[in-house]
Amino acid sequence: MKPGFDNNKYLTMQSEHIKERISQFGDKLYLEFGGKLFDDYHASRVLPGFEPDSKLRMLMQLTDQAEIVIAISAADIEKNKIRHDLGITYDVDVFRLIQSFTDKGLYVGSVVITQYSGQKAADVFKGKLESMGIKVYRHYIIDGYPANISFIVSDEGYGRNDYIETSKPLVIITAPGPGSGKMATCLSQLYHENKRGVKAGYAKFETFPIWNIPLKHPVNLAYEAATADLNDVNMIDPFHLEAYGLTTVNYNRDVEIFPVLSAIFEGIYGECPYKSPTDMGVNMAGHCIVDDEICKEASRQEIIRRYYQALSRLAKDMGSKDEVYKIELVMKQAKINTDMRKTVGAANELAQKNGSPAAALLLGDDTIVTGKTTNLLGASAALLLNAVKVLGNIPHDVHLISPSAIEPIQKLKVKYLGSKNPRLHTDEVLIALSASAATDVNAQIALEQLPRLKGTDAHTSVLLSDVDVKTFKRLGIHLTCEPIYEQKKIYH
Repeated sequence: MKPGFDNNKYLTMQSEHIKERISQFGDKLYLEFGGKLFDDYHASRVLPGFEPDSKLRMLMQLTDQAEIVIAISAADIEKNKIRHDLGITYDVDVFRLIQSFTDKGLYVGSVVITQYSGQKAADVFKGKLESMGIKVYRHYIIDGYPANISFIVSDEGYGRNDYIETSKPLVIITAPGPGSGKMATCLSQLYHENKRGVKAGYAKFETFPIWNIPLKHPVNLAYEAATADLNDVNMIDPFHLEAYGLTTVNYNRDVEIFPVLSAIFEGIYGECPYKSPTDMGVNMAGHCIVDDEICKEASRQEIIRRYYQALSRLAKDMGSKDEVYKIELVMKQAKINTDMRKTVGAANELAQKNGSPAAALLLGDDTIVTGKTTNLLGASAALLLNAVKVLGNIPHDVHLISPSAIEPIQKLKVKYLGSKNPRLHTDEVLIALSASAATDVNAQIALEQLPRLKGTDAHTSVLLSDVDVKTFKRLGIHLTCEPIYEQKKIYH
């Protein structure tokens, strides 16, 4: 897809704006980072041109000034909460984040376990981190939070929390996912810093919703679809409208908590430095949209993707009907339906025609490629081979992998590895293709086309195995599936 977002402009504007905010407060700024600090694939999908690691690259311009504190809720550790985009638990993701930040040259100062109330799993997690030399702090559940301001802003409230020792003027508070206690961590630190005579401030870096584009802009609606499980709702910031007479967009949780936040600021400092939730933000993304129509269309497609993902989770007993209903409402507001995803009709029509699973993929030039189930290949595996043939200008009837080469692999799967499905999965067909590329020019050409699949859209008429889903993700293909299993079973 053509770019609709100027990433270089964004990096420059964002880093400069954060520097300005640091200077506004003097000694130290606690910056709450909403969303993903890197691997922000949602932003890259709805704002074509936005690089998934843009926030990380922006922070690397501030390396000498910044350190990172990772927050994780003890409750999320206890219940093994999953980060769905990566398929790993939040506690495992903390280790991944620490390693990733460190590899990039960013300093991770510590980890804070929030909402702690003696959970054994949290204690085990704390021990693992400390055995690796990582500082760990605990913040406790505060009775009456967030309404009981006088208790919160006291030695029995924030004062009971561990004080997180930091050394840089910019402290980034990030987390594996939402609900981890980032804002509460920042406010607790402000209380402790004030008692120590340090002038510290707070700001919020939340990419979505984008405050200076319309409330019902598809980019903002796509954010609602992405957070449907949290029941977030975009809304006009009434505090900003009253203070400045300007219409800006925020979301319900920040608007609802602002009076409490303002009171907490007053309890700590005697006054609140902000007049609205929008004032707290430092997001410059809206200023960097260079082609609004491209971003609108990309966001419409993202909403449809989110809808299919919710349906799939529901079919697997991992989601809820409320999440599906919420995204259906978003789709009505955006005036879109599933027919607007071209791969849906192509895959489902082929499946109905052949009476077996099928798949379709939309290339960058609007060419639709399909794949059907055969004795040798699953529909998704066939789709990948057909797609790289088209991209490599290889005739459709050319065999990239000899059937005689596939049969031994099937024998290995069924006879020796105990698989009941002899057809090759996507990962298996790619390995076979790479083996053929050693002796076959067409296979080599086809293999070289794989990077060109990044950013394409695909749809399958049935739910795929985890292996196939991960392969599509690694290739950068935006996948959706019909929420039905290929076979009816009690256990899948």
